[in-house]
Amino acid sequence: MRYSQSEKMEIIRIVEGSELGVNRTLAELKINKSTFYNWYRRYQEEGFEGLKNQYNPERVVWNRIPEQIQEDILDLALEQPERSARELACLYTDNKGYFISESSVYRILKRAGLITGPAMQVISASDRFKDPTVRVNQMWQTDFTYFRVIGWGWYYLSTIMDDYSRYIIAWELCSSMKASDASRTLEMALKRTGLTKDQAPKLLSDNGSCYISHDLQAFVQSKGIKHVRGAPAHPQTQGKIERYHRTMKNVIKLDNYYSPEHLKQAIDEFVHFYNSDRYHESIGNVTPEDVFIGRHHRILKRREKIKQKTIQIRRKNHQKRKLKNSA
Repeated sequence: MRYSQSEKMEIIRIVEGSELGVNRTLAELKINKSTFYNWYRRYQEEGFEGLKNQYNPERVVWNRIPEQIQEDILDLALEQPERSARELACLYTDNKGYFISESSVYRILKRAGLITGPAMQVISASDRFKDPTVRVNQMWQTDFTYFRVIGWGWYYLSTIMDDYSRYIIAWELCSSMKASDASRTLEMALKRTGLTKDQAPKLLSDNGSCYISHDLQAFVQSKGIKHVRGAPAHPQTQGKIERYHRTMKNVIKLDNYYSPEHLKQAIDEFVHFYNSDRYHESIGNVTPEDVFIGRHHRILKRREKIKQKTIQIRRKNHQKRKLKNSA
């Protein structure tokens, strides 16, 4: 899919103003370096006019996305405006059995005016845990965050997340942040997973007062859980659950809550969406539930088959058009 003259100009401005460096910025934008430098050379020599596409009426792009598919993508985007181009691409592939890439969806939405800025996300290397987990229930992350309920005061959300799958195993809205609250959430997670003392996961937390208390230490030891805590002033150690809480609060706090039950309902709905419906980029664009119950390998294999089948269909359609034009 070709970029328009104005799109090329916008990309040049983004690269010129980026603090990431040319190569990193182009990688984030999924633009080939030689392509960009060709645009830039023509822009320097001829200005904006040099960015015009050199139209060749005989040139036919074999991998062009059919108009009907593009219309389907726009309809899907309008139906589910909260989803990103990446999520829409995965959702369409899974539900329609026709592969379309994230970058293609992004360009379709951009041309339709549904995206106003570049799809860039900067993640530093320090955001990643140095010893990544390799299986479900190998390690859990836990943390508290807080909400204000109008007329009731502050409430504290205790969450247990599986580190490998990002699946939210258990959560509880508490009136305090005590060791008993953290222990209760852990007990809930152990019951839901059915893990025995011999199968107990490692627990990762920060150095909050409830997590360093003797009461919590006694509880985790009785359950066979090895408790590790992140280094002080290194919040990225718990980056997964910190990011989850931030993402959740960005949605939950769009509304006001006048009772704890009202807040609990909103959290419950978000947890279900996050676990079962939201495609997570860090785990291969499947849902945390897919990974937690072990069906993600089957999903990814199916997507690859759909991709290869879609490419074959596009090639065949291209050959048909060539034969028709030459007749």
